[in-house]
Amino acid sequence: MTPKERDFVAAQCAARAGLDVESGGAAVMERRLAAVARREGYASVSDLVRAVRDRGEEPLAQAVVEAMGPAGGGFFRDPEVFETLAAELQARAAAGRPVRVWSAACGAGQEIHSLAMLLEERGVEGVALFGSDLNSRLVATAQAGLYNPLEVQQRLSARRLVRHFENADDGFRLAAEVRRRVRWRPINLMEPPVGVGAFDVILFRYALPAFLESAQARILAHLAQALGPGGRLVLGRGERAPGLAAIAGAPCAFEAPARVAQAA
Repeated sequence: MTPKERDFVAAQCAARAGLDVESGGAAVMERRLAAVARREGYASVSDLVRAVRDRGEEPLAQAVVEAMGPAGGGFFRDPEVFETLAAELQARAAAGRPVRVWSAACGAGQEIHSLAMLLEERGVEGVALFGSDLNSRLVATAQAGLYNPLEVQQRLSARRLVRHFENADDGFRLAAEVRRRVRWRPINLMEPPVGVGAFDVILFRYALPAFLESAQARILAHLAQALGPGGRLVLGRGERAPGLAAIAGAPCAFEAPARVAQAA
């Protein structure tokens, strides 16, 4: 890729999704776009970029931007966060309260599937789980619950692997009992969250650095709009959200009252 091609891709990602792709470096950009070029039948990344730039093919432009989004985390990253959330959700469900949880920028779904596994192990019903990502291909992967051996070897115990997965042709498929708990939808967080409803918990962990500083406040405001009364936004360890007040005793969690949507 030439510097001008990289600048073009960076500008597209910033304008369409608020993504900061330049900080990741040229090698990361080229590696991700090479996969798109192969899939779409282009001989090189430069050919792919020229097709987007010169012919204005919208589906191809969207595929380029989606490829540069945050990849999402693995299963059970920061296990104590999942244990805390599962216990709290179990208590709310036992009290007969409807509970809704959204994993935003979910990647291939390992985060929300981790929570679904814990709820299945605890026998908890009545918790509605949702996952979304900019990348529609990752959303489809998450919905299918298909993971390669490397993905299930990270932070998944042998007991959980046996309990919640079955062998598939090229890896492992999450059990239907866990998959049925989660609903999926492609969402661009730069756009207002229309039609998603109100959530008690929104997980947005380790995704903020993937976005331009100018886009972060806008995204946080949109997430705040989707929080119900007393809802909480859960960020990654060490992440901070300007304008949100930390919740005592809840790791990496922040209050986001409705007024934050206007103040951010």
